[in-house]
Amino acid sequence: MLVPLVDATIDRCGAKAATLATLLRNDLPVPEGIVIPFDAQQAGDGRPDKLIDGLPDGLVGEISRWLASVGDPPVAVRSSAANEDTALASAAGQHDSFLGVQGIDAIVDAVRACWASVWSPRATAYRNGSDAPAMAVIIQRHLDADVSGVMFTNANGPTLIEASWGLGPSVVEGRVTPDRYQVTADGKVTRTIANKLTSLDRHGSALTVRQVPTAQRRTPTLSDATAVQLAALAQTVTTLLGSPQDIEWSLITHAPWLLQSRPITTRPPAAPALLAGDQHLVVGVAGSHGTATGPARVVRGPADFPTVRPGDILICPYTDPAWTPLLSIAAGVVTEIGGILSHAAIVAREQGIPAVLAVPQATTQIPNGTTVTINGTVGTVHL
Repeated sequence: MLVPLVDATIDRCGAKAATLATLLRNDLPVPEGIVIPFDAQQAGDGRPDKLIDGLPDGLVGEISRWLASVGDPPVAVRSSAANEDTALASAAGQHDSFLGVQGIDAIVDAVRACWASVWSPRATAYRNGSDAPAMAVIIQRHLDADVSGVMFTNANGPTLIEASWGLGPSVVEGRVTPDRYQVTADGKVTRTIANKLTSLDRHGSALTVRQVPTAQRRTPTLSDATAVQLAALAQTVTTLLGSPQDIEWSLITHAPWLLQSRPITTRPPAAPALLAGDQHLVVGVAGSHGTATGPARVVRGPADFPTVRPGDILICPYTDPAWTPLLSIAAGVVTEIGGILSHAAIVAREQGIPAVLAVPQATTQIPNGTTVTINGTVGTVHL
C-alpha cells in the first residue's frame, strides 16, 4: 500500500507529494520518504471515530519495515491533501503536519491526526463549505535544521527569501519576524535583518521554543553567498516545474534541503519606501494588498476569538493557521511579528483582505475598539 516518495503521483498522493517526487527524480536535495496514498485513508473513511483501532490492516507493518530499513530516525509526518498546493489554492497550513516524530506508535498517531485535520475548524473555514478532500500522508526523514525559511520565485524579478533560526514552523506560522533577502538574476543581494527572538528546535522527541541568545538575534541567518545559492536552487525548481514557486527549505551545516514547493497563488506587495513623522500613523510590513477601515479588535489568543465581529480589523501578536476562521470574517489583519511569506499572509492574500505585519507592540499601541484604516499595499495603520 505504501508508495515510495520518488514514485508519488498526483492522482494517488496529492500535489505536495507528487512535486517532491519530481524534484527527487531530478536529483534535487529532498529528504527520503514514503507516502500513505489516498486509498489508505478511504479504507477507514479517514474520520477520527472510524480510526479508533488504528490504521488499515498491514499498513503499520509496512511503515515499521520502512523505518527499520532507514535506521528508525525521527521523521516528519506531513499532509498531502487533494486540495493542497494547486495553482488556484494553496491550503497553506490548513492541515496538520508533525516534525521530529519517533517510533511507530507516535507515527501512527500523527498519521491519524493528519487525516482528521481535514475536518478542523481552520480547514473547514478555508474550504468555505466545499467537501473535505482526500488526504495522503508523507513520512520523511526529519531534518534538524540550523536555518529554515521560505522562498518566492519571480519570472521577471528577484527571488524573495525569508529566513530564521531553527525549524521552519517559526517562519511559516508567522511566529517570528524573519530576515528578508532579495536576490536578483545577476546575484545582487538586498537584505533586511530582523530581531529574531525565538527559534523552534528538536530536543529528543519534543519540539521546544527557545529564546535566541541576544547576540544572535540580529545576526544575519544567511551570508550573501548562501542567499545566492538558495536563489539559484529555487530558479532550478521553477524551471523544472514551469511556474513561479513558493518553496520551503532548510539548511544543515550550510547544505540546502527542499521540503516543499507549490505554485504561487498570490504575490505579496512590493516593499515601499515610507516617510515617518505622522503621529497617527503606525508602520509595519506590507503583507497583503488593499485597504480597509473598521474597529480595531485586539485578539491575543484563542480565548479572544469570540469577540471578533465581521468587519473588524484583527490586531494580534501573530496569526498561525488556527486563526484562519477569523480571516474569513475580518476586514483586515495587523500582526506584531511574522513575514510576508508566512501561511497567514498567503491566506490573507487568497481571501483578498489587507494585512500589515511586524508592527511593534501593535496589541498595546492600537487601542481596542478604535477605528483604524489599514493599507496592506504600503504597510501602514492609521489611527
